[in-house]
Amino acid sequence: DQLQADLRDVLSELNVAADLRHITDARDIARFGVLGAPALIINNKVVCVGQVPPKHKIRAWITEANVFQK
Repeated sequence: DQLQADLRDVLSELNVAADLRHITDARDIARFGVLGAPALIINNKVVCVGQVPPKHKIRAWITEANVFQK
């Protein structure tokens, strides 16, 4: 899964510890209102659906989510 690999790379580059979960259960996915795959959800907010975004966008979303302060 490219999105998961890219996300791990970015988290490592930023030296961020995170709870990374690959959700496959349809009920859990539906809870977020996601209709496409892959999807990226940060802090319970859907930030991307239906594509593997470039690493610079993933990096920006992580930074915007203030994960450094949690």
